[in-house]
Amino acid sequence: MPFRHEVSTLMRDVAAAVVLPRFRCLAVDEIAEKSPGELVTAADLEAEELLAEGLASLCPEARIVGEESAAADPSLLDGIGEGLVWLIDPVDGTANFAAGREPFGVMVALVDNGATLAGWILAPISGLLCHAERGGGATCNGSRVTARTGRRVLPIAALGTHFLPPERRERVHACAGRTLDVRPVPRCAAESYQRLAFGRDDIALFQRTLAWDHAAGALFLTEAGGKVTDWRGHAWHPGTEGPGILAAASERAWQLGAEALLAPEAGLLDPEACLS
Repeated sequence: MPFRHEVSTLMRDVAAAVVLPRFRCLAVDEIAEKSPGELVTAADLEAEELLAEGLASLCPEARIVGEESAAADPSLLDGIGEGLVWLIDPVDGTANFAAGREPFGVMVALVDNGATLAGWILAPISGLLCHAERGGGATCNGSRVTARTGRRVLPIAALGTHFLPPERRERVHACAGRTLDVRPVPRCAAESYQRLAFGRDDIALFQRTLAWDHAAGALFLTEAGGKVTDWRGHAWHPGTEGPGILAAASERAWQLGAEALLAPEAGLLDPEACLS
């Protein structure tokens, strides 16, 4: 795959230059609220700018859509499933990063007409870099990754329901608690997809489906042998319209998750409960 090593090097360089130096060192004026409950830091902004410059030089014909640029200009999201697009999440898990805690990551994906061709996920603290190519498998620091589920009585599930109204959230968790071992979410999609691939979690539920949050991780997990769909059970890809994402380390884990979380009594497919 073109750009595999170039993008990996770019991400490591940017993380070393502007992300890691600010971890637990952010000044008050380097943290802002870009929308209610959503933070942005100086590291997000500078990392996205440097990543965008580097990616543009690698593939000038590709459009670039980053989380922070799209927050400033939502029209960048128009036609995100059309043509060649670089997707950038400069600091995934910004709330964690701003609070001086892990996990957080850096994610980049190359998408062509809604199909993710390649994805990169970097954990700046550990240096772990996960990569996937469409049809070419998944690796971490160069070693092949095959998703696996743990031998557990109940599958471990991390449920991203914090944007649901409280009564809806309670309903989902009540249904999940009957057959799943529900654990806190890491509030970092980069970490969530790695947990699934490495067997630490079996199932993950996401309510928000922003392309930069999921393109790299969804490809990484599916290339490792997992399964990622929207809440209706359709394959998810950048530009997909519809509610939520259900991801799992295997087909069997996905089925168990769907039985618990996508059943009518859970209420997730009720339009009033689904915030895109």
